[in-house]
Amino acid sequence: MSWSLPLVAAGEAAGELVAGQDGAVIRRTILPGGVRVLTEAVPGVRSVSVGLWVGVGSRDETDGHFGSTHFLEHLLFKGTARRSASDIAEAFDEVGGEANAATGKEHTCYYARVLDADLPMALDVLTDMVTSSVIEPDELEMERQVILEEIAMNEDDPGDVVHERFGEAVLTPRELARPISGTPQTIAAVSRDAVWEHYQQRYRPSTLVVTAAGSLDHDVLCALVEDGLRRGGWPLDGGQRPQARRRDGLVTPGPAPATGGADGARVIVSRPIEQAHVVVGSTGLSSSDADRFTMSVLTTVLGGGMSSRLFQEVREKRGLAYTTYAFASPYSDAGTFGLYAACAPHNVDEVERLLGIELERLASDGLGSAELTRGIGQLTGGLVLGLEDTGSRMSRLGRSELVVGELLSIDDSLSALRAVTGAQVRDLAEVLASRPRHVVRVGP
Repeated sequence: MSWSLPLVAAGEAAGELVAGQDGAVIRRTILPGGVRVLTEAVPGVRSVSVGLWVGVGSRDETDGHFGSTHFLEHLLFKGTARRSASDIAEAFDEVGGEANAATGKEHTCYYARVLDADLPMALDVLTDMVTSSVIEPDELEMERQVILEEIAMNEDDPGDVVHERFGEAVLTPRELARPISGTPQTIAAVSRDAVWEHYQQRYRPSTLVVTAAGSLDHDVLCALVEDGLRRGGWPLDGGQRPQARRRDGLVTPGPAPATGGADGARVIVSRPIEQAHVVVGSTGLSSSDADRFTMSVLTTVLGGGMSSRLFQEVREKRGLAYTTYAFASPYSDAGTFGLYAACAPHNVDEVERLLGIELERLASDGLGSAELTRGIGQLTGGLVLGLEDTGSRMSRLGRSELVVGELLSIDDSLSALRAVTGAQVRDLAEVLASRPRHVVRVGP
Protein backbone atom coordinates (compact mmCIF):
# COMPACT_ATOMS: atom_id res chain seq x y z
CA MET A 1 0.00 0.00 0.00
CA SER A 2 1.39 3.38 -1.06
CA TRP A 3 0.79 6.63 0.79
CA SER A 4 2.56 9.53 2.44
CA LEU A 5 1.49 11.83 5.25
CA PRO A 6 2.60 15.46 4.74
CA LEU A 7 3.34 16.45 8.34
CA VAL A 8 2.77 20.19 8.06
CA ALA A 9 3.41 22.07 11.31
CA ALA A 10 0.55 24.58 11.17
CA GLY A 11 -2.85 25.02 12.73
CA GLU A 12 -4.45 23.97 9.45
CA ALA A 13 -2.90 20.51 9.89
CA ALA A 14 -4.95 19.86 13.02
CA GLY A 15 -7.30 17.59 11.11
CA GLU A 16 -6.88 13.90 11.73
CA LEU A 17 -4.38 12.06 9.51
CA VAL A 18 -4.83 8.31 9.19
CA ALA A 19 -3.00 5.67 7.18
CA GLY A 20 -2.49 1.94 7.37
CA GLN A 21 -0.35 -0.89 6.11
CA ASP A 22 -0.04 -4.61 6.81
CA GLY A 23 -2.64 -4.39 9.56
CA ALA A 24 -0.91 -1.51 11.34
CA VAL A 25 -2.75 1.81 11.59
CA ILE A 26 -0.94 5.15 11.86
CA ARG A 27 -2.80 8.16 13.20
CA ARG A 28 -1.76 11.75 13.86
CA THR A 29 -3.64 14.26 16.00
CA ILE A 30 -2.80 17.78 17.17
CA LEU A 31 -4.01 18.34 20.70
CA PRO A 32 -4.87 21.73 22.21
CA GLY A 33 -1.71 23.72 22.71
CA GLY A 34 -0.08 22.38 19.56
CA VAL A 35 1.02 19.02 21.02
CA ARG A 36 1.44 16.51 18.21
CA VAL A 37 0.58 12.85 18.81
CA LEU A 38 1.48 10.10 16.32
CA THR A 39 0.74 6.44 16.95
CA GLU A 40 1.12 3.18 15.10
CA ALA A 41 -1.18 0.42 16.33
CA VAL A 42 0.61 -2.86 15.59
CA PRO A 43 -1.42 -6.08 15.77
CA GLY A 44 -0.03 -9.17 17.45
CA VAL A 45 2.22 -7.51 20.04
CA ARG A 46 1.74 -7.02 23.77
CA SER A 47 4.15 -4.13 24.33
CA VAL A 48 4.16 -0.40 23.63
CA SER A 49 7.12 1.87 22.97
CA VAL A 50 6.35 5.51 23.72
CA GLY A 51 8.49 8.61 23.38
CA LEU A 52 8.06 12.23 24.39
CA TRP A 53 10.14 14.26 21.92
CA VAL A 54 10.97 17.86 22.72
CA GLY A 55 12.10 19.86 19.70
CA VAL A 56 15.21 21.22 21.38
CA GLY A 57 18.79 20.04 20.95
CA SER A 58 22.30 21.30 21.50
CA ARG A 59 21.99 23.56 18.42
CA ASP A 60 19.22 25.56 20.15
CA GLU A 61 21.25 26.72 23.12
CA THR A 62 22.03 30.41 23.51
CA ASP A 63 24.67 32.32 25.41
CA GLY A 64 24.63 31.36 29.09
CA HIS A 65 22.66 28.16 28.42
CA PHE A 66 25.35 26.09 26.67
CA GLY A 67 25.20 22.51 27.98
CA SER A 68 21.67 22.94 29.40
CA THR A 69 19.96 20.58 26.94
CA HIS A 70 22.03 17.56 27.92
CA PHE A 71 21.87 18.62 31.56
CA LEU A 72 18.06 18.49 31.42
CA GLU A 73 18.09 14.99 29.96
CA HIS A 74 19.76 13.86 33.21
CA LEU A 75 17.89 16.11 35.61
CA LEU A 76 14.36 15.19 34.56
CA PHE A 77 14.93 11.73 36.06
CA LYS A 78 15.86 13.30 39.42
CA GLY A 79 12.41 14.04 40.69
CA THR A 80 9.22 16.08 40.33
CA ALA A 81 6.78 17.58 42.78
CA ARG A 82 4.97 14.21 42.82
CA ARG A 83 7.84 11.73 42.53
CA SER A 84 11.37 11.24 43.77
CA ALA A 85 14.13 9.87 41.56
CA SER A 86 13.70 6.45 43.13
CA ASP A 87 9.93 6.60 42.53
CA ILE A 88 10.57 7.15 38.82
CA ALA A 89 13.02 4.24 38.62
CA GLU A 90 10.86 1.88 40.65
CA ALA A 91 7.74 2.60 38.59
CA PHE A 92 9.31 0.97 35.53
CA ASP A 93 11.31 -1.72 37.34
CA GLU A 94 8.27 -3.14 39.12
CA VAL A 95 6.48 -3.84 35.82
CA GLY A 96 9.51 -5.14 33.92
CA GLY A 97 9.62 -2.05 31.73
CA GLU A 98 12.48 0.23 30.78
CA ALA A 99 12.88 3.98 30.48
CA ASN A 100 15.68 6.16 29.20
CA ALA A 101 16.41 9.37 27.33
CA ALA A 102 18.65 10.67 24.58
CA THR A 103 19.81 14.14 23.58
CA GLY A 104 20.57 15.03 19.99
CA LYS A 105 21.60 18.13 18.10
CA GLU A 106 17.97 18.90 17.20
CA HIS A 107 15.77 17.12 19.72
CA THR A 108 15.60 15.38 23.09
CA CYS A 109 13.58 12.20 23.63
CA TYR A 110 12.33 10.60 26.85
CA TYR A 111 11.11 7.11 26.08
CA ALA A 112 9.87 3.89 27.62
CA ARG A 113 8.86 0.37 26.64
CA VAL A 114 6.22 -1.40 28.73
CA LEU A 115 3.42 -3.93 28.49
CA ASP A 116 0.25 -2.46 27.02
CA ALA A 117 -1.51 -2.65 30.40
CA ASP A 118 1.19 -0.39 31.89
CA LEU A 119 0.96 2.37 29.26
CA PRO A 120 -1.11 4.67 31.55
CA MET A 121 1.64 4.46 34.18
CA ALA A 122 4.39 5.12 31.64
CA LEU A 123 2.65 8.20 30.24
CA ASP A 124 1.85 9.52 33.71
CA VAL A 125 5.52 9.28 34.72
CA LEU A 126 6.93 10.67 31.46
CA THR A 127 4.53 13.63 31.28
CA ASP A 128 5.22 14.35 34.95
CA MET A 129 8.97 14.42 34.24
CA VAL A 130 8.66 16.65 31.17
CA THR A 131 6.28 19.17 32.74
CA SER A 132 7.15 19.19 36.43
CA SER A 133 10.83 18.59 37.13
CA VAL A 134 11.92 20.48 40.25
CA ILE A 135 15.66 20.60 39.39
CA GLU A 136 16.86 20.67 42.96
CA PRO A 137 20.18 22.54 43.36
CA ASP A 138 21.79 19.63 45.21
CA GLU A 139 20.74 17.16 42.51
CA LEU A 140 22.05 19.51 39.83
CA GLU A 141 25.47 19.71 41.47
CA MET A 142 25.57 15.92 41.83
CA GLU A 143 24.61 15.46 38.20
CA ARG A 144 27.15 18.06 37.10
CA GLN A 145 29.86 15.68 38.24
CA VAL A 146 28.17 12.73 36.53
CA ILE A 147 28.04 14.60 33.21
CA LEU A 148 31.68 15.64 33.54
CA GLU A 149 32.53 11.96 34.05
CA GLU A 150 30.45 11.08 30.97
CA ILE A 151 32.33 13.65 28.88
CA ALA A 152 35.64 12.33 30.20
CA MET A 153 34.58 8.77 29.31
CA ASN A 154 33.77 9.87 25.76
CA GLU A 155 37.12 11.65 25.50
CA ASP A 156 38.79 8.37 26.44
CA ASP A 157 37.11 6.66 23.46
CA PRO A 158 39.11 7.55 20.33
CA GLY A 159 36.22 6.48 18.09
CA ASP A 160 33.97 9.04 19.77
CA VAL A 161 36.67 11.69 19.62
CA VAL A 162 37.37 11.32 15.89
CA HIS A 163 33.66 11.54 15.01
CA GLU A 164 33.09 14.52 17.33
CA ARG A 165 36.04 16.43 15.90
CA PHE A 166 34.97 15.56 12.36
CA GLY A 167 31.49 16.98 12.97
CA GLU A 168 33.03 20.14 14.37
CA ALA A 169 35.35 20.53 11.39
CA VAL A 170 32.60 20.05 8.79
CA LEU A 171 29.75 21.91 10.46
CA THR A 172 31.51 24.97 11.89
CA PRO A 173 30.39 27.79 11.98
CA ARG A 174 26.87 26.35 12.20
CA GLU A 175 25.44 25.85 15.66
CA LEU A 176 25.23 22.15 14.73
CA ALA A 177 28.98 21.95 15.36
CA ARG A 178 28.49 22.10 19.13
CA PRO A 179 29.02 18.83 21.00
CA ILE A 180 25.73 17.35 22.21
CA SER A 181 27.02 16.66 25.72
CA GLY A 182 28.49 20.12 26.14
CA THR A 183 32.11 20.67 27.04
CA PRO A 184 33.76 20.47 30.47
CA GLN A 185 33.88 24.26 30.42
CA THR A 186 30.19 24.82 29.58
CA ILE A 187 28.97 22.13 32.00
CA ALA A 188 31.12 23.53 34.79
CA ALA A 189 29.96 27.09 34.11
CA VAL A 190 26.21 26.73 33.56
CA SER A 191 24.14 27.72 36.60
CA ARG A 192 21.00 26.20 38.02
CA ASP A 193 19.09 29.37 37.07
CA ALA A 194 20.29 29.08 33.46
CA VAL A 195 19.24 25.43 33.22
CA TRP A 196 15.85 26.28 34.75
CA GLU A 197 15.38 29.18 32.32
CA HIS A 198 16.26 26.91 29.37
CA TYR A 199 13.73 24.34 30.65
CA GLN A 200 10.95 26.90 31.01
CA GLN A 201 11.61 28.47 27.61
CA ARG A 202 12.04 25.33 25.53
CA TYR A 203 9.76 22.72 27.12
CA ARG A 204 6.26 23.77 26.11
CA PRO A 205 3.28 22.31 24.22
CA SER A 206 4.25 23.63 20.80
CA THR A 207 7.63 21.86 20.90
CA LEU A 208 6.31 18.50 22.14
CA VAL A 209 5.73 15.46 19.95
CA VAL A 210 4.44 12.22 21.46
CA THR A 211 4.92 9.03 19.45
CA ALA A 212 3.97 5.47 20.31
CA ALA A 213 3.93 2.11 18.56
CA GLY A 214 2.59 -1.28 19.58
CA SER A 215 -0.55 -2.49 21.30
CA LEU A 216 -2.47 0.75 21.81
CA ASP A 217 -5.62 2.73 21.20
CA HIS A 218 -4.90 6.15 19.69
CA ASP A 219 -7.82 7.96 21.30
CA VAL A 220 -7.06 6.54 24.74
CA LEU A 221 -3.41 7.52 24.40
CA CYS A 222 -4.33 11.08 23.37
CA ALA A 223 -6.55 11.39 26.43
CA LEU A 224 -3.76 10.09 28.69
CA VAL A 225 -1.28 12.58 27.21
CA GLU A 226 -3.65 15.51 27.58
CA ASP A 227 -4.52 14.55 31.16
CA GLY A 228 -0.85 14.21 32.07
CA LEU A 229 0.11 17.55 30.58
CA ARG A 230 -2.78 19.37 32.23
CA ARG A 231 -1.88 17.73 35.55
CA GLY A 232 1.59 19.17 35.07
CA GLY A 233 0.17 22.65 34.63
CA TRP A 234 0.91 23.13 30.93
CA PRO A 235 -1.40 25.63 29.20
CA LEU A 236 -3.25 23.68 26.53
CA ASP A 237 -5.26 26.34 24.74
CA GLY A 238 -6.62 25.85 21.27
CA GLY A 239 -4.86 28.86 19.75
CA GLN A 240 -1.31 27.54 19.92
CA ARG A 241 0.29 25.92 16.88
CA PRO A 242 3.08 23.39 16.65
CA GLN A 243 6.55 24.84 16.39
CA ALA A 244 7.67 25.07 12.77
CA ARG A 245 10.53 22.88 11.61
CA ARG A 246 13.94 24.33 10.90
CA ARG A 247 14.63 25.05 7.28
CA ASP A 248 16.71 28.23 7.28
CA GLY A 249 20.18 26.91 8.08
CA LEU A 250 21.03 30.15 9.89
CA VAL A 251 24.21 30.41 11.89
CA THR A 252 23.52 31.47 15.47
CA PRO A 253 26.06 33.02 17.86
CA GLY A 254 27.92 30.67 20.14
CA PRO A 255 31.35 29.39 21.09
CA ALA A 256 33.20 28.14 18.01
CA PRO A 257 34.84 24.73 18.53
CA ALA A 258 38.62 25.02 18.55
CA THR A 259 39.11 22.36 15.86
CA GLY A 260 36.65 23.52 13.22
CA GLY A 261 36.79 26.23 10.68
CA ALA A 262 38.15 26.38 7.19
CA ASP A 263 37.11 24.19 4.30
CA GLY A 264 39.35 21.20 3.94
CA ALA A 265 40.38 21.27 7.61
CA ARG A 266 42.99 18.76 8.72
CA VAL A 267 42.75 17.97 12.42
CA ILE A 268 45.26 15.88 14.36
CA VAL A 269 44.45 14.83 17.94
CA SER A 270 47.44 13.27 19.65
CA ARG A 271 46.65 10.38 21.99
CA PRO A 272 48.95 7.65 23.39
CA ILE A 273 46.86 4.74 22.08
CA GLU A 274 47.55 1.59 20.09
CA GLN A 275 45.58 2.49 16.98
CA ALA A 276 45.10 5.52 14.75
CA HIS A 277 41.50 6.47 13.99
CA VAL A 278 40.80 8.42 10.82
CA VAL A 279 37.74 9.97 9.19
CA VAL A 280 37.79 11.42 5.69
CA GLY A 281 34.72 13.27 4.45
CA SER A 282 32.77 16.39 3.63
CA THR A 283 29.41 18.05 3.98
CA GLY A 284 26.52 15.69 3.23
CA LEU A 285 22.76 16.00 2.72
CA SER A 286 19.90 17.22 4.89
CA SER A 287 17.37 14.72 6.22
CA SER A 288 14.71 15.78 3.71
CA ASP A 289 16.97 16.03 0.65
CA ALA A 290 15.54 14.39 -2.46
CA ASP A 291 18.79 12.41 -2.82
CA ARG A 292 18.67 10.91 0.69
CA PHE A 293 17.77 7.44 -0.63
CA THR A 294 20.67 7.63 -3.08
CA MET A 295 22.94 8.56 -0.15
CA SER A 296 21.78 5.45 1.72
CA VAL A 297 22.71 3.25 -1.23
CA LEU A 298 26.04 5.05 -1.67
CA THR A 299 27.14 4.61 1.95
CA THR A 300 26.04 0.96 1.90
CA VAL A 301 28.00 0.21 -1.26
CA LEU A 302 31.07 2.03 0.02
CA GLY A 303 31.09 0.79 3.59
CA GLY A 304 27.86 -0.77 4.81
CA GLY A 305 28.78 -4.42 5.29
CA MET A 306 31.26 -7.21 4.69
CA SER A 307 30.76 -7.06 0.92
CA SER A 308 31.26 -3.28 0.77
CA ARG A 309 34.18 -1.71 -1.05
CA LEU A 310 35.96 -0.42 2.04
CA PHE A 311 35.67 -3.72 3.89
CA GLN A 312 36.91 -5.68 0.93
CA GLU A 313 39.71 -3.32 -0.08
CA VAL A 314 41.02 -2.15 3.29
CA ARG A 315 40.42 -5.22 5.44
CA GLU A 316 40.03 -8.33 3.29
CA LYS A 317 42.57 -7.64 0.53
CA ARG A 318 45.17 -5.68 2.50
CA GLY A 319 44.56 -6.50 6.16
CA LEU A 320 45.07 -2.87 7.17
CA ALA A 321 42.09 -2.42 9.51
CA TYR A 322 39.65 -4.41 11.59
CA THR A 323 36.86 -1.83 11.34
CA THR A 324 36.03 0.42 8.42
CA TYR A 325 32.73 1.88 7.22
CA ALA A 326 30.95 4.80 5.53
CA PHE A 327 28.36 6.98 7.23
CA ALA A 328 26.04 9.92 6.65
CA SER A 329 24.64 12.10 9.45
CA PRO A 330 21.68 14.16 8.21
CA TYR A 331 20.07 17.08 10.02
CA SER A 332 17.11 19.28 9.11
CA ASP A 333 19.18 21.78 7.13
CA ALA A 334 22.67 20.27 6.79
CA GLY A 335 24.55 16.99 6.98
CA THR A 336 27.92 15.25 7.04
CA PHE A 337 29.34 12.37 5.03
CA GLY A 338 32.42 10.40 6.00
CA LEU A 339 34.57 7.30 5.68
CA TYR A 340 36.11 5.80 8.85
CA ALA A 341 38.82 3.30 9.68
CA ALA A 342 40.99 2.34 12.66
CA CYS A 343 44.44 0.92 11.99
CA ALA A 344 48.03 0.60 13.18
CA PRO A 345 49.65 4.05 13.35
CA HIS A 346 52.27 3.18 10.74
CA ASN A 347 49.49 2.33 8.26
CA VAL A 348 47.36 5.43 8.73
CA ASP A 349 48.73 7.33 5.73
CA GLU A 350 47.97 4.41 3.44
CA VAL A 351 44.52 3.85 4.94
CA GLU A 352 43.62 7.55 4.60
CA ARG A 353 44.71 7.40 0.96
CA LEU A 354 42.59 4.29 0.31
CA LEU A 355 39.49 5.86 1.84
CA GLY A 356 39.77 8.76 -0.58
CA ILE A 357 40.54 6.51 -3.53
CA GLU A 358 37.42 4.39 -3.02
CA LEU A 359 35.18 7.46 -3.08
CA GLU A 360 36.95 8.79 -6.17
CA ARG A 361 36.73 5.41 -7.90
CA LEU A 362 32.99 5.28 -7.30
CA ALA A 363 32.69 8.82 -8.68
CA SER A 364 34.69 8.08 -11.81
CA ASP A 365 33.78 4.46 -12.61
CA GLY A 366 30.36 4.02 -11.02
CA LEU A 367 29.17 0.59 -9.95
CA GLY A 368 27.87 -2.54 -11.61
CA SER A 369 24.32 -3.85 -11.53
CA ALA A 370 25.17 -6.71 -9.15
CA GLU A 371 26.76 -4.33 -6.65
CA LEU A 372 23.79 -1.96 -6.88
CA THR A 373 21.31 -4.82 -6.41
CA ARG A 374 23.23 -6.11 -3.41
CA GLY A 375 23.35 -2.69 -1.75
CA ILE A 376 19.64 -2.05 -2.28
CA GLY A 377 18.79 -5.52 -1.00
CA GLN A 378 20.79 -4.93 2.16
CA LEU A 379 18.94 -1.68 2.82
CA THR A 380 15.43 -2.90 2.06
CA GLY A 381 15.87 -6.07 4.09
CA GLY A 382 17.26 -4.13 7.04
CA LEU A 383 14.40 -1.62 6.88
CA VAL A 384 11.72 -4.30 7.05
CA LEU A 385 13.50 -6.33 9.73
CA GLY A 386 13.97 -3.22 11.85
CA LEU A 387 10.23 -2.58 11.87
CA GLU A 388 9.63 -5.77 13.83
CA ASP A 389 10.76 -3.70 16.83
CA THR A 390 8.18 -1.28 18.28
CA GLY A 391 10.98 1.04 19.39
CA SER A 392 12.15 1.46 15.80
CA ARG A 393 8.60 2.24 14.68
CA MET A 394 8.18 4.78 17.47
CA SER A 395 11.48 6.47 16.55
CA ARG A 396 10.54 6.54 12.86
CA LEU A 397 7.39 8.48 13.71
CA GLY A 398 9.31 10.98 15.83
CA ARG A 399 12.04 11.66 13.27
CA SER A 400 9.50 12.01 10.47
CA GLU A 401 7.53 14.58 12.44
CA LEU A 402 10.41 16.61 13.88
CA VAL A 403 13.04 16.49 11.15
CA VAL A 404 11.90 15.14 7.78
CA GLY A 405 8.41 16.64 7.58
CA GLU A 406 6.91 13.66 5.77
CA LEU A 407 6.05 10.11 6.76
CA LEU A 408 6.26 7.64 3.89
CA SER A 409 4.61 4.24 3.87
CA ILE A 410 6.97 1.29 4.05
CA ASP A 411 6.06 0.43 0.47
CA ASP A 412 6.97 3.95 -0.69
CA SER A 413 10.24 3.86 1.24
CA LEU A 414 11.12 0.50 -0.29
CA SER A 415 10.13 1.74 -3.75
CA ALA A 416 12.29 4.85 -3.33
CA LEU A 417 15.30 2.68 -2.47
CA ARG A 418 14.66 0.26 -5.33
CA ALA A 419 14.34 3.18 -7.77
CA VAL A 420 17.91 4.37 -7.10
CA THR A 421 20.07 3.89 -10.19
CA GLY A 422 23.77 3.35 -10.60
CA ALA A 423 24.02 6.66 -12.43
CA GLN A 424 22.46 8.49 -9.47
CA VAL A 425 24.94 6.88 -7.07
CA ARG A 426 27.85 7.81 -9.31
CA ASP A 427 26.60 11.39 -9.71
CA LEU A 428 26.25 11.83 -5.95
CA ALA A 429 29.70 10.32 -5.39
CA GLU A 430 31.07 12.83 -7.90
CA VAL A 431 29.47 15.69 -5.99
CA LEU A 432 30.83 14.44 -2.65
CA ALA A 433 34.31 13.84 -4.07
CA SER A 434 34.42 17.38 -5.45
CA ARG A 435 33.64 19.04 -2.12
CA PRO A 436 36.37 20.30 0.21
CA ARG A 437 37.69 17.23 2.03
CA HIS A 438 38.09 17.24 5.79
CA VAL A 439 40.43 14.77 7.51
CA VAL A 440 40.51 14.05 11.24
CA ARG A 441 43.01 11.71 12.89
CA VAL A 442 43.20 10.57 16.48
CA GLY A 443 46.19 8.55 17.63
CA PRO A 444 49.84 8.54 18.58
